[in-house]
Amino acid sequence: MTVSEVLIKGGRDPEINPEPSSSEVAGRSPMRIAMDRLRSDKVAMVCAGIVLVFVLIAIFAPLLCKLFGVEVRAGDPVTDTDSFNYPVIGPPNYGFTWEAPLGLEPNSGNDLLAEWFYGARTSLLVATVATIVSTIVGVVLGLIAGYSRGWGDRLVTFATDLFLTLPFLLVAIAVSPMLVERWKENPAMLDNASLIALIVILSVFGWMGLARLIRGEVVSLREREFIEAARVLGMPTHRILFRELLPNLVAPIVVSFSLSLPATIAAEATLAYLGVGVTGRPSWGQTILRAQNWFDEYPLFLYAPIVGIVVLVFALNLLGDAIRDAFDPKSFR
Repeated sequence: MTVSEVLIKGGRDPEINPEPSSSEVAGRSPMRIAMDRLRSDKVAMVCAGIVLVFVLIAIFAPLLCKLFGVEVRAGDPVTDTDSFNYPVIGPPNYGFTWEAPLGLEPNSGNDLLAEWFYGARTSLLVATVATIVSTIVGVVLGLIAGYSRGWGDRLVTFATDLFLTLPFLLVAIAVSPMLVERWKENPAMLDNASLIALIVILSVFGWMGLARLIRGEVVSLREREFIEAARVLGMPTHRILFRELLPNLVAPIVVSFSLSLPATIAAEATLAYLGVGVTGRPSWGQTILRAQNWFDEYPLFLYAPIVGIVVLVFALNLLGDAIRDAFDPKSFR
């Protein structure tokens, strides 16, 4: 092909300078890049699989109990424990049996495997709901504080500093019984009241760190050209916050959520161990509280919930670190 023919056809010779393929010019969004980096992290994928197993256990706890033939509070203390309140089958005095894989609880005869299944459900339910609520509150308050330059910023900053000065355990131990006391005369509502009170406490003390993080990000973004253009076009404030600023904050929000979830699970178990947890339903923390007095004779009673908490929290922490590294453009992992 001559030069003139090349010029007539647009100045490109397909043999010398071919058209670029779509794969060569296709771009990837930051989210796509982060997800590709996360999928290439073998440790993150293993931890994600472990977390998925726990989530499935929590969701299908009733079906798993039927599959293993176990049930919460199904045992009869007269037939399932002896005169010394020890189980009549399984550990500590008898060998392993599929009838009760983890044994029975002393005194009550409750099946420990069923309590473990439902304890996973309680921990994940409380931690997930509390983390979602605290994340929403932290994001909204952080957006308001970072975008406003006057009393709004000062008010949110003051509230954040105030909640950070409150001792979490002391307030939780004092406030939770007061919240539950309102439903004391209604036993049907008492169990749900304790669950709601625990979620409220964990949510109230979980938003401050994210609010500070979002505020700092918004302060650096509010003077950018696209925000100035939105103001010039007359876009309302709420539209700027949630349509312009919020999409640029996905990475820190995802990272904060992934790191807050295991901390909330550990906090729920700690409060349950201290007697400020849910009532009327199994909980890993309550099982640990009851098992500590039987450790010398029946260590499996204590080990089962501890192993569940350690494995779940450890997997979530590693997964959170991997998500943070995947969304960090300065990371070399």
